[in-house]
Amino acid sequence: MIQSLNNISNLLEDKAKMKKFSTWKLQLRMILATMILFTLIYALVTVVGVYIGITGPLFYVGFGLLIIFVQYLAGPKLVGWSMKVTYVSPEEAPNLHRMVEELAMNAGIPKPKVGISDFSIPNAFAFGRTQKDGRVCVTRGILNILDEEELKAVLGHEISHIKHRDMIVMTFISAVPMVCYYLAWSTIFSGDNNNNLALVGIAAFGAYIIGQLLVMFVSRVREYYADQGSVEIGCQPHKLASALYKLTYGSAEANKEQLKEVEGLKAFFVNDVSSARSEIQELGQLDLDMDGTISESELNQLKYDEVNIKTSSKVFELISTHPNMLKRVKRLAEMN
Repeated sequence: MIQSLNNISNLLEDKAKMKKFSTWKLQLRMILATMILFTLIYALVTVVGVYIGITGPLFYVGFGLLIIFVQYLAGPKLVGWSMKVTYVSPEEAPNLHRMVEELAMNAGIPKPKVGISDFSIPNAFAFGRTQKDGRVCVTRGILNILDEEELKAVLGHEISHIKHRDMIVMTFISAVPMVCYYLAWSTIFSGDNNNNLALVGIAAFGAYIIGQLLVMFVSRVREYYADQGSVEIGCQPHKLASALYKLTYGSAEANKEQLKEVEGLKAFFVNDVSSARSEIQELGQLDLDMDGTISESELNQLKYDEVNIKTSSKVFELISTHPNMLKRVKRLAEMN
């Protein structure tokens, strides 16, 4: 009996170590990608600075600080406005506030502001400058399709974004490709016959493409990280998997006008709404009893099964802000 208890204790310790190691791997990937991205923009700014004859350190420091400062100040208001967010009180949405408060307490962060977005596509998102300034929002559409535990798991995912501070990282690094793009546009199409200026524009456009790929890589890593965070603060893996399945299905059913409305905002969402129609076909192989949910037993079965991901889906993932949904659910099965 004692030996059996010791074995169980050792198993739990091993699992805890594996989870910690897995978390650090995700953190390391985000840090490395961010470092590469800022090295890229520094090199580009150096080229521009040399070209226009400004080579002092204040130029580089000032340029970088200006981008970050503008993003930091304007970001939350712009997101709230573009996402059509209305903040709600505990009296207006008591269940939503109760779940957010409980999950924030489990995560060890201040309770975020709670909002509802007027979009009909079912989804959720988080944003803010710091943990104290965090905001967690759900669309009106999500309130109609998830049960309470599924909604809680999605809120846990969003609160984990705030806990990990990854939305702040995304705010900073997403500015880099944007600057590269406008620099490329203004130099390549300036009408100037200067070859050096054209080379700067081409270099800027190359930096924009590489920067976008790195931003999307960081974005995909942070989604895995938030899925794991949701489980760590008390949500059930199979409930999150089932919620992801339903959200993908809900996005797949959206019409073109609804998709167009959120096209530029999809990086904030739990899943990539643009790829939902192809992903729902792959996710169908998990719903063994065809009841529209992923049960705990179905998720457990996935631990031992190979998943079939189309080659086109693997390629599309490289230029997506979110990981392939089937891969995400497979990873949740390993946590179950």
